[in-house]
This record gives sequence, structure tokens and C-alpha cells, in this order.
Amino acid sequence: MNLSSLSPGMATPDRNRGIDALRGVSILFVVLHHLAIRIPLTKTALADFLPSWLLEGLIYNGAESVAIFFVISGFLITRRSLARWGDLSALSAPRFYLQRASRILPTLLLVVALLSALHLAGVPYYVIDKPNQSLGGAIFAALGFHVNWYEGATGYLPGGWNVMWSLAVEEVFYLVFPLACLTVGKVRWVFVAVLAALVLSMPFVRMALRAAGGGIWYEEAYLPGMSAIALGVLAAMLATRIAAPPRWLAPVLCALGGAGLCAVFFAGAPLWKAVHEYNTWLLIGSAASLILGLHWQAVAAAPWRLRGLGWLCSCGRLSYEIYLFHMFVVFALVAIFRSGGFDMRWGFLWYVPALALAWLLGLAIARGFSQPCERWLRQRFGAAPTKPLLAQTAPG
Repeated sequence: MNLSSLSPGMATPDRNRGIDALRGVSILFVVLHHLAIRIPLTKTALADFLPSWLLEGLIYNGAESVAIFFVISGFLITRRSLARWGDLSALSAPRFYLQRASRILPTLLLVVALLSALHLAGVPYYVIDKPNQSLGGAIFAALGFHVNWYEGATGYLPGGWNVMWSLAVEEVFYLVFPLACLTVGKVRWVFVAVLAALVLSMPFVRMALRAAGGGIWYEEAYLPGMSAIALGVLAAMLATRIAAPPRWLAPVLCALGGAGLCAVFFAGAPLWKAVHEYNTWLLIGSAASLILGLHWQAVAAAPWRLRGLGWLCSCGRLSYEIYLFHMFVVFALVAIFRSGGFDMRWGFLWYVPALALAWLLGLAIARGFSQPCERWLRQRFGAAPTKPLLAQTAPG
């Protein structure tokens, strides 16, 4: 899910390395989570000498990482829109949709085609075989951005399809975003009030969904994800309004945001007992704080160099491709692990290859398919290039 006209795998001077690295960390947590469901790190030899809170924090925060992606996406796409049109009320809906479609659709069509072929071939882990589910239904849900709704009504799809639930949330938000900008966005305080109300609603919506039975509807509902995106939009508007904050503000925001995310990831159980669903405010608020800090440090007179983050930044730039295709790597490794009868105690050795292979597959897809398709579509349909802007690319 990347609005940029730049190569998704290419480092350029106008990139914000800090935000790219944050996206990289988030996508790696997602990959770890999906591998850990099948090869739990807590059942390996690492559990003999590492505390459970650390291992569980590393492998069971996939949903929290997706929430961070939502905040990043709201921030970066809004920043790009402000850079292009100056004001959100002047946004061009056709051009906005063309930018989104050229980035999203080719890669989405490719993964849907591959998953469909594997289902038809009867390959384990890819066959859609639950009652009330069908290949046609899954395809329609994926291309119609309602995989979350489809799963809520029929049950979980195989993992390669299931990851598209977050794409459904994000793209429905951005179908509405230009319309909101061109209507309520003409009165800034009304637009801000609507976004703020959406942000504030997040824990209460989750409480209502949990009380209604929880499950898939609770995990994949539209509104909580849109609340996280809305906070990213508000953060971007604030960043534009305050172009030169005090020098101390960026490091303070980064420290507070980093501490908050660590608390959510590694002290989740006691935090939940203390605040329950209100911890979602801490999660998305910490993400927004860290993003704002990283943005303001990047545009400061003496920006941080952030050396040694090359691979993480690359993972961030490739996050859309890694996200959509990493389940092919996970299922391949899990199949080898199970068919080979490998000892679960040595299962931790499979984690590094999984991360490396997911990155390599994402890189291959980006350079060999998604980038050429995106470039061709924008040239063919006349999408104008955007002037360089720090942190302009939306998360993938």
C-alpha cells in the first residue's frame, strides 16, 4: 500500500530512514507472528533461558504491528497529499485514486492469481474448503476489499488470503478519504473533529465488538483500523502546521513513542489487566509520537544519521510486497519442518531463514513486477510525479 512513484525497493535521498525502519520492524513482527503460530518460539530451546515475556513479545504482536502500519499509512499518505495539492480540500480525487490503484492493484491481482492457482491444484495450506466459502467468494472479497467481512461471516480463509483483511480496512478508508477531504475537509475544524472522534472511539468500538462475541469481527473490524489511520492523518496535519518545532521535541517524542510501544509489546498482560481496551490508545498514540519525532528529526538542521539500519529500511520499503507474499515462505518452511520430522526444540533456527526469504521474495516481486507495473500505469494514464518530500511514501 504505497502511494509513492518511487521504486518500493529503492533508497532515495527524500526517504525518511527512521520511518522506513519502523515499517521494517513492524513487517518483521508480522512474519514472526505467522511463523510462531505454527512453530512456537516458546516451545523451543530458547524458552530454557529467555523469559516468556520476551519471547511472547517477539512473536505474538502481529495485530499490534498492523495497527502501527495503519498509523504510518495515514501519516504518509496525508503528507503526500498535502505536498501535492497544498490543502486537503484541493485534493484531486481521480488522481488520488489513480495513485492508489497503480500501487495496489497489480500486486494484489498477482497474489490473488497465485493463491487461486494453488487452490485449484489442491496444494496443502492453500485449499479453501470450509462450508459457505468458495474460491469465487474469496476472490470477490479480496478484490472488493472486504476479506474481513467475508471471514467474519464464514470463518478464517487460508493464511495467504487472510492477510488481506488489513488491506480491506485501509483501502476502504482511502476510498472515502478524498470524498471527506472535498466535503467536510473544507472546514478544517469539522474535519479534525471527525477524525478525532474516530480516534477516540477505538477502545469503545472494540469493547462493543468483544461484548457481541469477539472472534473475527473483533480482530478484523473496519472501525478500529480506521481509527489508527485517522490518528496518522491528524499527525500529518500537525506536522505540516508545525514545520520547525523546538529542537528538543523530536527526541522526546521518539523516546516516549518507543517506550510506549515496548510497553504494549513486552508488558501486554499486566497492561491489559490495568487498562483493558484503553491500551489501544497507548499503542496508536505511541506510534504517532514516534512517527512525528522521526519526521521532525529528519527535517531538522542536523538530522540523525541512523546508520546501520539499511536492511530494516529495505524491509520497510518492501513492506507491501513482503506482507502479501510472506505466507508463501511461511507455509513452505512449515511444510519442510513438519514433513522432515524436525525437533521443535530447534525450531528457533527456522526464524532467521524465514525473515531473510520473506525479504528476498518481496524484493523480487517489487523489482520484477510491482515497480514496472506501477510505472507503466502512471505513464499510461498520466499520473503526474510528486516533488521530493521527506517521508512521503505510504506503508506497504
